[in-house]
Amino acid sequence: MDRSLPVPPVRTGMRRDKGKAELIHVLVAHDTSLMRSALAALLGNEPDFVVTDTGWCQMGEPGRCPGSQVSVVDADCPGWRRHTDLYATPGAGVRGLADGAGGGRSAVIVLTSSGKPGNLRRAYAANALGFVNKDRSADRLPAAIRRVAEGKRFVDESLAVEFLQAADMPLTPRELSVLSLSAEGASVTEIARSLHLCNGTVRNYLAAITRKTGARNRVDAIRISRFAGWV
Repeated sequence: MDRSLPVPPVRTGMRRDKGKAELIHVLVAHDTSLMRSALAALLGNEPDFVVTDTGWCQMGEPGRCPGSQVSVVDADCPGWRRHTDLYATPGAGVRGLADGAGGGRSAVIVLTSSGKPGNLRRAYAANALGFVNKDRSADRLPAAIRRVAEGKRFVDESLAVEFLQAADMPLTPRELSVLSLSAEGASVTEIARSLHLCNGTVRNYLAAITRKTGARNRVDAIRISRFAGWV
């Protein structure tokens, strides 16, 4: 059965100087239709971008969108968290995002807010190349896309402190996923179903999270992790 993505609408900028700049194919993935449409419209004003957008629910494995060089994702999206937990593989970027030009993986840019080192830890583990602060000027994103399209890393300088905090975070990406779902009120069974685990494995993760954070119980672990910006 063909599970490839349907071809989404293409948004392009006013490319009056086609011969002077190589076009960059950008994929915007977001759970919320309004947000991804707004991001796509913003990026579509750039003369050297060809932009498509899609929701995470449409991006099942393999979930490919041929030709995208750069994928822009929001670290606060539940869809992104599920993909990084299920499909991140060392050295290969995030499986299920997009195929880049020539069959390679699409480079990933992650949007996040200050004070959330857990997002940075998860994105770094998923081999993201770009890290953009959502609380800063919108012109940072096009600059990040152009740099990442060249295979270079882009880190918003305002996220430097969060990167240091992320390095000290004791939880693994899988533990973060379990804790994030628990913080949203999900039961053990719901967490297991969402992450394709058995109930006993989820309980083991919760016990490890409680131990690593020095918490008294699961509720205390959520409180500590939220204060530290991990979830």
